[in-house]
Formats: sequence, structure tokens, C-alpha cells
Amino acid sequence: MDSMIWNSLPVPAFLIDTEDRVSDVNSAGEGFLNASRKSVLEAPIWDLVAIDAPIEEAFARARANGTPLFVNDIDVGSGNRAPLQCALQIAPLVGRPGSMIMLITPRELAGRMTQSHSVKSAAQSAIGMAEMLAHEIKNPLAGITGAAQLLSMNLAPEDLELTDLIVAEGRRIVKLLEQVEQFGNLSAPDFKPVNIHDVLDRARRSALLGFGAHMKIVEDYDPSLPLAYGDPDQLLQVVLNLLKNASEAADPKGGTIWLRSHFEHSFRLRRSDGSGQSLPLQVEVIDDGPGLPEKIRADIFDPFVSGKENGTGLGLALVSKIISDHDGWISVTSVPGRTVFRLSLPRVPRDYSDKETN
Repeated sequence: MDSMIWNSLPVPAFLIDTEDRVSDVNSAGEGFLNASRKSVLEAPIWDLVAIDAPIEEAFARARANGTPLFVNDIDVGSGNRAPLQCALQIAPLVGRPGSMIMLITPRELAGRMTQSHSVKSAAQSAIGMAEMLAHEIKNPLAGITGAAQLLSMNLAPEDLELTDLIVAEGRRIVKLLEQVEQFGNLSAPDFKPVNIHDVLDRARRSALLGFGAHMKIVEDYDPSLPLAYGDPDQLLQVVLNLLKNASEAADPKGGTIWLRSHFEHSFRLRRSDGSGQSLPLQVEVIDDGPGLPEKIRADIFDPFVSGKENGTGLGLALVSKIISDHDGWISVTSVPGRTVFRLSLPRVPRDYSDKETN
């Protein structure tokens, strides 16, 4: 099969041999499984893909009869992601007796495929509009807050509650607007070799002295991990945001966060144009909180999506943008009692010293 066409398919696709093992997977399939092609080849398909339906018998009949099989609205998941409602399309592979091809189309993707460009443009426009409004609102808001503070100087103590409320709410709105501006004004990464454990340690110390003082943070590092290639300040911001998110989701009495690193040599992100990016450095931020609300789990990295009552929905969107700017990969799995945010990052290029010399 032509590799360019195969990897251009916008839905997860799997070639399955006569023994129900994966003989090939496209780029979208790697993304669906959050696993590299190399790591899933020859693996039993039903160990990789969890389908909430008695599909195996129907699959065997379709193979025996040489007929296609279509199944709509069933839950499909994997070991690395929560189930999504999908449609399955299964058909015999022409020229390879007994081999089958399986396409998985998430229901939400089916509705979005023709709109992805316009949705992305709309999101960018919404962020741009919010950034402009933030700039315009901050000036008059400062005037309102200042006027309330002046009024409070001539009020009786029993009347100060109202002006204090105006000042407090004004400051809260300014903080929100600053977050919107920060999201829109993020600069390009300043790439350099980064010891990711230094970044994790800085974030851990900062968290324990502030928002995460009620949490226990456990380190589980791979001491042989090579240097990452990225912007240390932006990566610190990523880890701080993930730690803050975990801390705020925990029980007020506290909880546990694990910071874990390891090397996965085979992790490679393949893109639709056939190009690939090796992302062997794995960083996980794991917490034992209640988990992400199911209704927002699939959209948690989108701007203005939040599971918190007063959340802005910009923290995880900022994390996603930074990791994307690093040509990295971020994923999340979440069940009550265990939420895992996983960062996959590139290592320092072998020709880095040559680039510096030139």
C-alpha cells in the first residue's frame, strides 16, 4: 500500500493478518493508541483496541465469507485512552487472503472532519478577540477599582463591604485578563539542551512552597535520561500548570502527585505527510484525584474548556500550545483515582554542536 496515501487517511486504520495481529498501522492509528508503529506491530489487535461489543465473532465471519462489516455507535478505547463512541468499517484486503483492514471513525471526528480548518480558524479568531478585549477592558477596570478605593476612604466601616467587593472582583477580573493576554502573547521557544529533571525539581519546589503545599509529591526519575531539546522556562511553565491542575483537583486535605520520567526509544510521532519525529523522552504527572469529568475529557486541551467551577480553561490549552511548539506530544488518561498527563519530548539533535559552531 502506498505509504503516503496510507498515512494521509484522517482516521485510525489497521491492517490485520490471518492471526488477528497488526501488520501495519497508519499515523492516525498511532495517535489513537498513543503508541508508535514499531511497538504495536505483531501485537494482537484485540489486546490493543478495546471494543464494547461482541465484535470478534462477527469479524471472524466477515473474514471467512470475504465480506465487509460495518458497525455504528460502539465504544472503542485502548489502554492509553478512554473509550469514544465510534463507527467501525472492516473489509477483506484485496490480494491478501485472510488479511483485513479496519478503520475506526470517532463519532465526533466524523462530524468535524470537513470543519477542522474552519474550527481551528474560529478558535484562533476567538482567542484573538479575547486578547483584544482583555487589553481594552483592563484600562477602564483599573479606573473603576481606583474609584472604589477612593470612595472607601470616606465611608463608614459598615459600608466598606461594598467597595471591598468591587476592588476584590476587579482584581480577579484583571488576573483573568492577564491570563488571556499571556496565552495570546506566548513567544516561540528558545531551544537549547535541557535537563528535564532540573525543570521537574524547580516546579516541585515551587509547588510545595505555594499552591501544592497540601500535596505530597513523589519523584520517580530515570537517572540515565538524556537531555531534552526545548525552552527550559516554557517547559517549567508546562509542569507548573500540570502540578497546579492536579493540586486544585485534589481533596482539600491533600493527595499525592507522582513525577515520573523514562526513556522510550520506539516512541515516534508520524505525521500525515509521512514525516516523523522521534520523541523518546517521557514525562508523566500523575495524581490520585477524582479524575477529569467525562463530558470534557476529549476537549480538555481546547481553550475555554474547564472542569473547575471558576476555571478559565486556559491552563491546559497553554500547556498544549507549548508542547506543540516544541514538536512534542501530550496525552491524558483519566479515571477516578488516577489521572496521567504524559509529555513526549525530543532529545538534543546529534548535530546540535555543529549548528552552534555554524
